[in-house]
Amino acid sequence: MKPAWNRLAIALNAVLLVSGTPVLASISPTPLGKGGKVSSTPTQPNPSQTENIPDRQPTETPTFELEASSSRLATIIEQRRKLIEADRLHQAGQHAAAEKLYREVKQPFTTPIEVKQRPEPIIDATQLSPAGKVYWREAAAGIAQNLQTKTLVPLRLLVEQYPQFILGHLQLATALNKHGHPEEAIDVLERATSLYPNQPDLVKAKIEAFVAQKKWMEASLAARRFAILNPNQPSAAEFTLLADRHLEQYKRHMRRELRGNAIANVITGVAGYALTGSLLGPLSAVQTSTMLLRGESSIGKSIAKDAREQLPMVEDQMVIDYVNELGQKLAKATGRNDFQYEFHVVLDDNLNAFALPGGKVFINAGAISKTESEAELAGLLAHELSHAVLSHGFQLVTEGNLLANVTQYIPYGGTVTNLFAMRYSRDMEREADALGTRLIAANGYAADGLRDLLVTLKEQEKGGEPPAWLSSHPPTGDRIRYVEELIQRNGYNRYTYEGVARHAEIKARVKKILIHKELITKKKHHR
Repeated sequence: MKPAWNRLAIALNAVLLVSGTPVLASISPTPLGKGGKVSSTPTQPNPSQTENIPDRQPTETPTFELEASSSRLATIIEQRRKLIEADRLHQAGQHAAAEKLYREVKQPFTTPIEVKQRPEPIIDATQLSPAGKVYWREAAAGIAQNLQTKTLVPLRLLVEQYPQFILGHLQLATALNKHGHPEEAIDVLERATSLYPNQPDLVKAKIEAFVAQKKWMEASLAARRFAILNPNQPSAAEFTLLADRHLEQYKRHMRRELRGNAIANVITGVAGYALTGSLLGPLSAVQTSTMLLRGESSIGKSIAKDAREQLPMVEDQMVIDYVNELGQKLAKATGRNDFQYEFHVVLDDNLNAFALPGGKVFINAGAISKTESEAELAGLLAHELSHAVLSHGFQLVTEGNLLANVTQYIPYGGTVTNLFAMRYSRDMEREADALGTRLIAANGYAADGLRDLLVTLKEQEKGGEPPAWLSSHPPTGDRIRYVEELIQRNGYNRYTYEGVARHAEIKARVKKILIHKELITKKKHHR
């Protein structure tokens, strides 16, 4: 049995050599991952399990263990072979044959998802139930009589019991504004747009509510997100114009404030870093406003420049070109042409990535060495790119919160330390997962690239501390279920290009770079 085991191990090394994934002489039971695919990463022994074990003479590995390991190795080899062949067929235009192989490797999602459909939106009051019509009539009577309680009570009951009635939300927000409750009106519209984000009338009402409160930046961001997340809506272009218009209003307002020197608040954050090079001192609101006037691209460009100078960067041109090619391809599908997109690789073996305002994206070399395909890496890039495209980081800047909840990024000294682990809201993360998944699907990658990456990361979480990229994100299991639901609900194609062989070549190159870096570090410590 032993010769058979050795032959299989050698064969697997030959197949996986290009991916930089070594085969150990002893492999622990390997769980199923990524849509049922067997993970090719061996489980490392827990150091605590090897302590205080008395020396023993080597013994023969039990036959049944060798057989089980041989079976797993054979499965890994066969799956990789099929994925590589499927990619080749796909690129040759033989899509049906390629899809057949992809389906043989990929199992259905591990947890069947019942896609919950929200009730279809109701636009016409005649479609309401009898009880709903009573609320609507009572509210109309209250409006006619200009009676606050008689108006607001039935409208609140109406939107609570019939959230699909779009006019109910709109009328309630209008009534709240009329009776002096503008902030509550915004809250009503925020909840309504979270339920029905594709309803342009709701989003327009929210934008108008922001404008009424002179919240032009919020109005601009709301309009921009609708246009980007709903590119097929007939009104998408109109919302892009609204975004630009309200951004200009915001800038005009800030210029007036600067001229009158009327701003008195103090804000800390990335704007302060961009202007002063220091995260320690507060920045006056006048300085902050000056930075915001320069816009997203200026903020991101300034920080990216210092990040490249302070962080160790990968200089291998083949690796840089690979990441840039993937990133630029994804960026073209975002619909935001006002950014100069940049993609950089940090020389660090942790799986991490971050995006700066204006489309500046950094990923660790570890993100390449720990992913299994172009589709997975594209999923990571697309998620971070989506944060930039949706102006999430810029919004945190305008709120003064970009560094308020910083956790950790890379353990290096200097002003970049602890800069980039941004605490996005749950809604922001969902938007980035949704847009990121759409971007990789639109570019012809397997739509479950991001989902597969999340499955890999969830497996790593079981072994101890989660990867740094997850430390500022919602629970991984929730995100997996959400992305799976997105894929099923939108009919995105899972059974298309993975990019296994090409990624494996770059992955092997990156692993050599990381090993070389580790050797240099060890030599320095021994001196």
